[in-house]
Amino acid sequence: MKPTKLLPIMALVALLTFSCSTENFPDETIDSMSLPVPPAAKTIEIEILELINAHRINEGLTPLNNHNIIKSVAYTHTDYMVEVNNVSHDNFFQRKNSLIDNADATKVSENVAYAFNSAESVVNAWINSDGHRQNIEGDYTDFDISAEQNEEGKWYYTNIFIKR
Repeated sequence: MKPTKLLPIMALVALLTFSCSTENFPDETIDSMSLPVPPAAKTIEIEILELINAHRINEGLTPLNNHNIIKSVAYTHTDYMVEVNNVSHDNFFQRKNSLIDNADATKVSENVAYAFNSAESVVNAWINSDGHRQNIEGDYTDFDISAEQNEEGKWYYTNIFIKR
């Protein structure tokens, strides 16, 4: 069979392999007792939170509140991304369930990013992306962020939003 005839089949297989379904994800949570104490907020993290709230206010939305449990959950994921050297939403449903159980969240979303060197650059990238901007402008009450650098000095970011 010619490779061009295989492309549609391979695309269909890939689509079915990577589609999301909550039925296929474990209901595991990250227990609040096992959450690490995140490091003190870094300047870049504070700047990101301020820029996101400034954007929300500019759009006529209410600013979001920082939340320590969100910070801890975000930190676990950012640390994971640094460890595996890959930006991802891996294990999102565990983080979501943990925030439902430990922070009374009714709705959870997250933005992740990699290699942006300033708060302005990562926030601008998120705002210029429809899906990420929807999270920033969404119907949420609280948020927090974790930003960590790998050994080469590249930044990884996990920004989580919840509604309580």
